[in-house]
Formats: sequence, structure tokens, C-alpha cells
Amino acid sequence: MNKKERIQTPALLLNIGQMNKNITDIIKFAKQHHINYRPHIKTHKCIEIAKRQIQAGAIGITVATVGEAERMVHGGIDNILIAFPVSAEEKLQRILQLMNRAKIIVAVDSMEQATLLNRFFKNHQQTVNVWIKVNAGLNRCGVEPNNEVVQLAKHITKLDALLLDGIFTHAGHAYTATSNKMLEQIAREEADAVLTSAKRCEQVDIKITHKSIGATPTFKHAGKVTGITEIRPGNAVFYDMVQVSLNVANLEQCALSVVATVASVKNNRAIIDAGSKTLALDKGAHGNESISGHGYIVEYPQLVIERLSEEHGVITGLGVESLQINERLTIIPNHACTVANLFDYYTVVQDGTIVDKWPVDARGQLS
Repeated sequence: MNKKERIQTPALLLNIGQMNKNITDIIKFAKQHHINYRPHIKTHKCIEIAKRQIQAGAIGITVATVGEAERMVHGGIDNILIAFPVSAEEKLQRILQLMNRAKIIVAVDSMEQATLLNRFFKNHQQTVNVWIKVNAGLNRCGVEPNNEVVQLAKHITKLDALLLDGIFTHAGHAYTATSNKMLEQIAREEADAVLTSAKRCEQVDIKITHKSIGATPTFKHAGKVTGITEIRPGNAVFYDMVQVSLNVANLEQCALSVVATVASVKNNRAIIDAGSKTLALDKGAHGNESISGHGYIVEYPQLVIERLSEEHGVITGLGVESLQINERLTIIPNHACTVANLFDYYTVVQDGTIVDKWPVDARGQLS
């Protein structure tokens, strides 16, 4: 009995063999260019996968929220960058508790936030490592890589409870790239934003040890630039249809899929038991619209998941009426990160056989 006949759907399938290949590929790249690997776990939110990344050679992890950091620390991970500028006292109290068990690095992108961090940790007789986040063009968080970064760095060095030793960025706008040339240009700008910022700081005698870049579409370009010390790709552990559309990965490299069942076949359409609460409505991060539909159907590439309700996926296309009720379909999601966060566990498959179930430990940890 094959894997799709043995599980209730919708189910989240993880091809462990392909995931291991993806991790090995990233580690090989990092070693080749003498840089560190600090994966962003917001993609998988899974302690088991984070441990496998570290066992393969990652120096630690990146998280988006304090809640994700808590789950990872409880799972034994002890080196974590929180890549979101946190300043609320309630969250700082939680970070303080984590610092008893792990090295925690906090992102900073304003003088106001730095002052709040300093006040809190000084009151608790603690010193916290901080990295400045710079804006490489995504126009989200981050100071500009010019006088703004120097002003913030100078401010931080005057604060007793903060230790500045890194600068990082995330070129999420790479997802809007319409060509390889455009993608490579964004990657060069990403690396330059970090290196220019570090150089400006060092010109005023502020040493920056860690120079870190992220984003799965750009890490193999920006990571080659001399001076960069770290990469933080998240999605590259799985890959998905957005990465395929950007020519960053091919279909065979996609380690994550959703198995759904055909529930109904009507005139010119079929319905599966995977809707927006399974596949998510995200058709591409930060504006990418180069993909068609809400996932790629492996068995029937010509068919399109045209629209989603909460529990219903509507499939159209040439030959859709030949689908059979209870037929199982394998779907590569558009955006693996958002899909993983919708499931309680991964059904782990190796060579077509179910071998384990791994919890999505940090699922829903948004605060």
C-alpha cells in the first residue's frame, strides 16, 4: 500500500531524502565560501528539522518571533537570532528567561528600540547581543545603509547593556524579480547594504564581526561576495513553486507536498479536500505573481487549482472530468512556509514509505 493510500487527507508530506539533499547543498555552499549557515526556521517550525540542520553544520538558527525562539530553546537549540525588532517589556521578559539557556541575539533598527532594550536589560544586570538590521530595498524593517546605520551604531555603543557585533538584512524583494539578471542585481545590492554599513561603522571604530544576509532566492549570489560571513535561507530546506518560478530550484528539489483527495467531480471542475486552510491563499511572497493557481498538481500538470474556499479546492483544466472520486493528488505548494504553519505535523516519507511523524512545534507561535 503506497503512502497516499495510507493517510487521511489533507496531509503534509515531507520527503526526508530530498530535504537532506537540500540541507547538504546549503552546507556545501557555505563551506566552499567559508561562511556560516544560520537557517530561518519560520519555514519549517520544527525542532527535529532544526536539529538536523545544526548536526549538518549550521551554527544556530534564525526565528521571527519570541514564541518560535521559546519552542526551539525548549527543544535544545542554544544559538538564536530573533530577526524582528522586539521592544515590548512582556516579550523582553521572555527573552530574559531564554538567555539562561541559550545565546539570544536581538534585532535592532531604531534608537528608540535600542534605548528600551538597554533600560530593560540594565535593570536586570544583563548584557544582550544585538545586530543592526539594515534595509536592502524591501522597505520593511531596517535602517538605511548610510549615515542612519552609523548613528544607530554610535548610539548602541553608548548603552551599557547592549553588545553590538553584527549587521544583517533580508532581500525579500527578490521575490519580485522577473529575470535571473534582476535577481543577481538584488543579491549584489543585498550584500552591498551589509558590507557598506559595516564599513561605515568600522570607519568610526565600531567593529562589526558578523555580516549576514538572508533570502533563499539570493543567498547563493550574495553569499559569494567577499566579506559576507553568514547566510540565513529559510525556504531552501524545502523549496516550493515560488522558488521554481524564479528558477532558484526545480520541481525535483521540492521536498514538501500536500496530499489531497478528490471529493467531487462536476461539469468542468473537480473539488479536493484542500482549501485555503490547507494550501493558503499566498500566491507568492512580496508580490510574486509568476505562478498559476494555488499549487502544482504532480500527477496532472495541465490542471489548475483555480480557486480556494476554506475546505474546498476547485480544479479546472483540460481533462479534469477524468478525475475519479477518492483519487489522491500530490500538490507542491506555492509557499511552503505558510502551508507548514497550517498543519500539526509532517508525515515523513522516505523512498515512498511513511517512516515517522514530526510535529510542527512552533506552529502558531506568533508573539
